[in-house]
Amino acid sequence: MALYKGYEMVIGLEVHVELKTKTKIFCSCPTTFGAEPNTQCCPVCMGYPGTLPVLNKKVVEYAVKAGLATNCKIANYSKEDRKNYFYPDLPKAYQISQYDLPLCEHGWLDVETEEGAKRIGITRIHIEEDAGKLVHDDKHGTMIDCNRCGVPLIEIVSEPDIRSAEEAKAYLQKLRAIILYTGVSDCKMQEGSLRCDVNLSVRKVGQTKFGTRTEMKNLNSFQFIVKAIEYEYKRQVDAIEAGEEIVQETRRFDPATGKTYTMRSKENANDYRYFPDPDLPPIELSDAAIKALGAEIPELPDARKKAYMEKYGLTAYDGEVLTSDKAMADYFEAAAATTKHPKLAANLLISEFMRLIESESFTCPVSAVHLGELATLVGDDVINSSTAKKLIKELFETDASPKALVEERGLAQINDEALLGKLVAEAVAANPKAVADVKRGKPAAAKSIVGVVMGKTQGKGNPVIINRLLEEELKKY
Repeated sequence: MALYKGYEMVIGLEVHVELKTKTKIFCSCPTTFGAEPNTQCCPVCMGYPGTLPVLNKKVVEYAVKAGLATNCKIANYSKEDRKNYFYPDLPKAYQISQYDLPLCEHGWLDVETEEGAKRIGITRIHIEEDAGKLVHDDKHGTMIDCNRCGVPLIEIVSEPDIRSAEEAKAYLQKLRAIILYTGVSDCKMQEGSLRCDVNLSVRKVGQTKFGTRTEMKNLNSFQFIVKAIEYEYKRQVDAIEAGEEIVQETRRFDPATGKTYTMRSKENANDYRYFPDPDLPPIELSDAAIKALGAEIPELPDARKKAYMEKYGLTAYDGEVLTSDKAMADYFEAAAATTKHPKLAANLLISEFMRLIESESFTCPVSAVHLGELATLVGDDVINSSTAKKLIKELFETDASPKALVEERGLAQINDEALLGKLVAEAVAANPKAVADVKRGKPAAAKSIVGVVMGKTQGKGNPVIINRLLEEELKKY
């Protein structure tokens, strides 16, 4: 590990977000996900000779909202360009995108990590059309589904400001949250409506010159992105230490092996032979039009986070986690409204609930009312944290009233100091070795005595009272 600590990673992310329009960017074909292959195509999105694209106004409006929400400067004048490349999933052999005059530039996001806040720059946001999809089948070989051709995208390009997999994940979660709040995309990573390309290079700590970068394409899971970054970082460091040269290339990440593999050499911008699209006029926006679109943007995650910190006393990190998914923030607010212990509700949600939620999009089988009820039971010392954890696992299987379950099963916390004092005295007397260890300066040995008492109370003893009584009992020895 000392070897890897001598290097740092430099990461820039290209995030592709499918916009939530009813029709495609340059034609009237629907954008419904999951339709039968090649049933949502027309001569325009297939690029037939003689067809003319017509820009979907809603695409521009959504892109502007995304730009404003990420602190970008919106261009009054921008244009669309043809990006030429030959690949099976691109029937017309070019993609309409934006090159030198993008719609949005010079933005930024502030993210919270365990090491504190960090600002990550956004180079640009531009609009473009999606390509088709290759479908690989053992029986028929590789087939092409063109339904996705022409689905509107925004590409959000970050500055190379990211220095760890944790920061990359924090940035993506924050970006996804902002896009969800604006309502311009559903950001369903499992459906490919939000996917990420990772550009990564390494350099020795203290150096300012960038190393040779590789690009990992089309990652659609936070977990995969973290694993891909960690593997590629170590791969590049190992190669450099072995005297090998890093090759600029495009690589793919295989979730099954946790490794990245070469796909093709990485192209530069001049390889695509960009030129202005001759069939599309420039995009011209007045300051008044941009201001009107900004007025339609609802409260964003940072404003909500600030409100949580002021109203509920949450930390910046916890506020960031809660607001990273609009559905989670809505759920927390509903729970907080039902209890006088909202901070405890937040802690339960972030720690215990999120440990059991496997989806990267927030969905919870426990009602918000029952989370609030559970927070009240813990906050009022009716049950202890150990009992709460057991109840949470059960609530995820069958949502029920925690209060009713506690009453029905006699799970209420034991706060009787006389009874607990007696049990503590018995446990101390029966564990002379643990007592001796505590006296020799090993306070961790006291945990075994607490465990004995908790066992005798079937996990229902109040740990705060037990620890206080134990401290008093140990003074006698």
